[in-house]
Amino acid sequence: MSQAQPSTLTKSQNSALKNLTIAGYLEGTSFLLLLGIAMPLKYMFDIPEAVRYIGMAHGALFIAYILMLVMAASKIKMPLWAMPVGVVGSFLPFGPFIFDYLLKKSLKK
Repeated sequence: MSQAQPSTLTKSQNSALKNLTIAGYLEGTSFLLLLGIAMPLKYMFDIPEAVRYIGMAHGALFIAYILMLVMAASKIKMPLWAMPVGVVGSFLPFGPFIFDYLLKKSLKK
């Protein structure tokens, strides 16, 4: 299966990849904030407000990330593994960061 080369990516494709990277980093960061700060505040210190607000932001960023993944996949000829790995990665801590690295590495080949 032919993969997109960085030198052959159009301006539109580069833009889609950049938007996916930004959305992935924001979504991944919000997930880490939710797991590392908001949930301990809720369950250890009985402060549920952090989960409410960070959770809401994370939910919106998750939806944006999935939409960016679909849009990027439609513009860039991604490997077959990219869509399912991108979705599964969004459910794992550090998943979007690892997915971004693997996707860019595979597009450079």
